[in-house]
Amino acid sequence: MWLNNILETIGNTPLIRLNKITKDIPATVLAKVDYFNPGNSIKDRMALKMVEVAEKEGKLKPGGTIIEGTSGNTGMGLALAACVKGYKCIFVTTDKQSKEKADILKAVGAEVIVCPTNVLPEDPKSYYSVAKRLGKEIPNSMYMNQYDNLANRQAHYESTGPEIWEQTEGKITHLVCTAGTGGTIVGSAMYLKEKNPNIKVWAIDVYGSLLTKYFNTGEIDMNEVHPYISEGFGEDFVPQNYDMSVIDKFEQVTDKDGAVMARRIAKEEGLFCGYSAGSCLQGLMQLKSTLTKDDVVVCIFHDHGSRYVGKIYNDQWMMERGFLDVKTFKDIVSGRSSQRLVTLEPTHTVAEAVEMMKKYDIEHIPVMSNGDSIGAVSENGLFQKVFSNHPEIKTATVESVLEPAYPVVAFDTPVERLGSLITKENGAVLAKDEKGEYHIVTKYDVIQSLAK
Repeated sequence: MWLNNILETIGNTPLIRLNKITKDIPATVLAKVDYFNPGNSIKDRMALKMVEVAEKEGKLKPGGTIIEGTSGNTGMGLALAACVKGYKCIFVTTDKQSKEKADILKAVGAEVIVCPTNVLPEDPKSYYSVAKRLGKEIPNSMYMNQYDNLANRQAHYESTGPEIWEQTEGKITHLVCTAGTGGTIVGSAMYLKEKNPNIKVWAIDVYGSLLTKYFNTGEIDMNEVHPYISEGFGEDFVPQNYDMSVIDKFEQVTDKDGAVMARRIAKEEGLFCGYSAGSCLQGLMQLKSTLTKDDVVVCIFHDHGSRYVGKIYNDQWMMERGFLDVKTFKDIVSGRSSQRLVTLEPTHTVAEAVEMMKKYDIEHIPVMSNGDSIGAVSENGLFQKVFSNHPEIKTATVESVLEPAYPVVAFDTPVERLGSLITKENGAVLAKDEKGEYHIVTKYDVIQSLAK
């Protein structure tokens, strides 16, 4: 039996038990992995619902244009609906969202407009304001407004909540979900609490969002708002999709902890998820002391890691923000006794090179010319040449026995990367420090650093 179009594949996503990261939690912890939706995120559910409701209400007419402010995932869901139903799409996003998200939206035919992140919602340059303006200016268009459009939470009341209830056979005791527009957590919670009012609903927020304080005090405090790196959740206003009465607790997670946990989920559980999944599970880990062996916890994993390959799954990006605690070339150099780099010039003799190796107890020496690395000599390379019918080689110049220059890497290159660059033929790597001075790392250095 076939399906009529891609929209019929939305929903019925798997519930998968987590085993390694949560091994110290007495409860059963399950992940609702919604990147199995065709647009690789849970937003497919509400995007389709918003379109269907708009059509039913006569607000979206044939050949019309769908306009939305989106971090990327809602846009993808709307774009899929537009492809099938024959609409055009214009999506407004922020400059903090990953480039991959914008590229994916363009790939499915959408126009993407990028706005600054660090402005207030009411600022004319904000992505909220631009989307609203375009909705008024463009004929036969509709601004979907996922934040205040109650079809958002209705989608999860009708699909996500019932799926979780059925998949857990009604045994769910806790729902854990990151809080953004409010649609997923509120819609799912409304359904689940109708089935069992004792189910606890925990909303995971990010530092820099005002939602947590609003939940705790009822106060909208703009002093709580500051820039954050986490994507897809947290807000600087309170969307109309929120009904705080169905939420039992808000817990905030740092940008770093959410990113690091997402990487752990990929490596330890085999689930290649997005930023919010890491934050969701991190939030649960912060609250795990209240769980018992009889609890069944469902965590919502919203989207796929492919949206973040240039960010949380990129070592350089993580290190630049201080999120990745890894040893680097710089750490190796800083951790050994200070010693200037021993180098040779092309005019040095092989005998002089051998003498330097003995004097400094080293096997690899870069050959420099005018401050640049042009080649290298190694103990093993010279040994091979001496015993290959070249007894006169000791009087030859280094230039005549040059081996390929050692690779030059960034000073903050991770140790794991260095290990892949050092081979039998290439015994070391070089890097320049902040002052522009060269340093060397050998296979021995890498082994020593990993042993510590």
